[in-house]
Amino acid sequence: MNVWYRWCGLGVMLVLLAGCGGNGTESEEAQDEPEPVAQPYTQDTSEPAPAVDPFDGPVEIEFSVTLGSDRRLLVEGESNLPDNARLQVVVQREASGVRWQERTTLTEGRFQAGPFGPGSGLPDGGYAITVNLSEASVQPEGVRARIGERGEHLSGSLVSTSGHGLGQVASTSRRFLIGNEPRRTHNSDDSVELRGFE
Repeated sequence: MNVWYRWCGLGVMLVLLAGCGGNGTESEEAQDEPEPVAQPYTQDTSEPAPAVDPFDGPVEIEFSVTLGSDRRLLVEGESNLPDNARLQVVVQREASGVRWQERTTLTEGRFQAGPFGPGSGLPDGGYAITVNLSEASVQPEGVRARIGERGEHLSGSLVSTSGHGLGQVASTSRRFLIGNEPRRTHNSDDSVELRGFE
């Protein structure tokens, strides 16, 4: 009987060993999997974005005004600001405070805006024309790269701090007189008489 228990115990052990040993497929599968191949180091050869030089020099904005045959004003000018800079041109009648404004873009150093005024034409009197460089936050990315995210690269007598706390802006103004009405401006030296319209 002792022998029978031994043979039974041996049989149970063989069954257990066969269950633990598996059928060998795990090791075969592990051998079939490809070993990871180390990738050779390659240096990034893509070109970095070209560096953009900050705007250099004082801001210059010059403009002239033409009175058309319809008695409306056309504003044309030039500037050393970066191309695609967004400008705003404002015409204001001094007697009434009525304003007309238009956004324009600098292209190859030049800009134009207008015509300004009602369809019936502008009445005689004094007018203030202002050209503003809008805040850097509303400028195209290429312009911001040159003037700075807050206009910090702008300099010169036309540059001031934005009233909205959005950095530096640039602005220039001149006064013009249409017709024969006497000048009512404080600085008549900056006024130009526009005559000869029909």
